[in-house]
Amino acid sequence: MASSSGNDDDLTIPRAAINKMIKETLPNVRVANDARELVVNCCTEFIHLISSEANEICNKSEKKTISPEHVIQALESLGFGSYISEVKEVLQECKTVALKRRKASSRLENLGIPEEELLRQQQELFAKVSEAMLVLMRLE
Repeated sequence: MASSSGNDDDLTIPRAAINKMIKETLPNVRVANDARELVVNCCTEFIHLISSEANEICNKSEKKTISPEHVIQALESLGFGSYISEVKEVLQECKTVALKRRKASSRLENLGIPEEELLRQQQELFAKVSEAMLVLMRLE
């Protein structure tokens, strides 16, 4: 696994993301700041552990890219096998979302209108809306 500049402090999950997850998971519970920091550190360490193990599995199979299967094998080998069914469900959801995005993107490409032209049309519509808002404000 490639190393960063050597400073593990750079390798943390954004606190805002952790705060949001905590709030969504436990909406009616207050969590102390040091407890939030501990959760950030635990999440970071868990990701490091899983990704390191997945990298070793990837290298042993003489691959250059860690695949979802490597991550699943890493979970199993590290004793987190109970998470695998949920991980597979999330992986399937991710694939479904990615497929929908690709289809939407190809639909946009199939319109035959260059992206620059679509952007110009969008900006034109924004300008018209702004003008309409100014007129409405004057009428009030």
